[in-house]
Amino acid sequence: MADQPILDARTARILPWVVAVAFFMQMLDGTILNTALPTMARDLDANPLQMQSVVIAYMLTVAVIIPASGWLADKFGIRQIFLFAIGLFTLGSLACGLSPTLEIIVACRVMQGVGGALMVPVGRLSVLRAYPREQLVTIMSFITIPGLIGPLIGPTLGGFLVQYASWHWIFFINIPVGFLGIVATLKYMPYLPRGGELYPFDKTGFMLFATFMLAVTLGLEGIGELHLAYLPMILLIIFGLASLAGYVFYARASARPLFSPELFSVRNFAVGILGNLFARLGNGAMPFLTPLLLQVGLGYSPMHAGLSMIPMTVGALIAKSVATPLVRRFGYRTILAVNTLSLGAMIALFSVIGRDTNYWLMLLIFSVFGVINSMQFTAMNTVTLVDLSDRQASSGNSLLSVIMQLSMSMGIAIAAAILGGFTGNGALTQGQDVIGAFAKTYLCLGFLAAISTVIFIHVNPDSGKVPHEKPHDPVAPEH
Repeated sequence: MADQPILDARTARILPWVVAVAFFMQMLDGTILNTALPTMARDLDANPLQMQSVVIAYMLTVAVIIPASGWLADKFGIRQIFLFAIGLFTLGSLACGLSPTLEIIVACRVMQGVGGALMVPVGRLSVLRAYPREQLVTIMSFITIPGLIGPLIGPTLGGFLVQYASWHWIFFINIPVGFLGIVATLKYMPYLPRGGELYPFDKTGFMLFATFMLAVTLGLEGIGELHLAYLPMILLIIFGLASLAGYVFYARASARPLFSPELFSVRNFAVGILGNLFARLGNGAMPFLTPLLLQVGLGYSPMHAGLSMIPMTVGALIAKSVATPLVRRFGYRTILAVNTLSLGAMIALFSVIGRDTNYWLMLLIFSVFGVINSMQFTAMNTVTLVDLSDRQASSGNSLLSVIMQLSMSMGIAIAAAILGGFTGNGALTQGQDVIGAFAKTYLCLGFLAAISTVIFIHVNPDSGKVPHEKPHDPVAPEH
């Protein structure tokens, strides 16, 4: 690591707050939108069960751009790229709020996604470059706190804005926060040096990997919305998988590939990446699907739906305090095997929710799901990175971030495809029939999550059991 720059006391104290603003903006945006989708659909004359493109456009753009974030920061400067990211995200938010059609909103979400893809990784990189190693755990913990607050207030705030103002304000609310971030960056973020020699960016690897992500996700979304014929979409998915195979062969022959195949020689990393990919196909769609169930299926108001989602986040916060002791007691393999099966069962349990379900029982289901889901994220993210060397940590962390975004966008596309199939191309939007369609969709997603248990049983048996402190342990990304 390069010599640490000397920060004056005031800058050293305020810089984590500047980065925390970026974390807050991204995490709030990821949760505030879902509650507003049914109202947006009515206003835009769209089917509320076919609004997944608004969410997927952002997630997929983030997944595509993340691999370039570190190189761009080293090429043009951390401060400049961070400032550009906040500005673009804020401008994209304004454009989304002013958009008159669904298609224009999707395009503006891509603009937001580019900004979001750069904000958090480059913000995290600024902290890594600005502070000595011994301070990183404390500072990283501080800047991720807004990442926990965002999901806590997001659904309720989204419901409140939609019900008492308009859905446009779920985007406009980012503007003052973004302006604050721009001013704070200009005033308090120093010019930070590169971490080492700047190597040429792997453009070929980036194009092959990006093609894989775009083709597979767009193929799944095309099937989900059922606006396009199945055969072209299946061919698009096959083309995406062929691009991935091409990337693997290319990376093995490349001196400096985008993501080195050497990472997969670390057993826990390989298992963790595959586990993240497949487990999130089941649970990645839950924040998208559940507000739709509450509003479209059960007839809740946006505010009521948002308030009802709070127990999930409270459960997630509770799980944060028990995850580490449980892993140290039982090890990653046992925790992930048992928790993944439990996660699948909890997702399937959502199928019992209907108009006659006791409200407090439903909130209890949400709370338990929040605990188990958070345990899953924490354990599988950490086991993926825990055995990487310092040299591998940055590339491994970047690939994990990409896989997280990719699998969640694919999960939403798959959930939408399943739901669309059970509702007859989304023709039903109310009544018992649509509740039944949601129930069948939850059962399918629960099965998808549960079968990933066969991946996690290959985690090293003793991994995590023996308490050990490694001074350079990588910091796992949140969710």
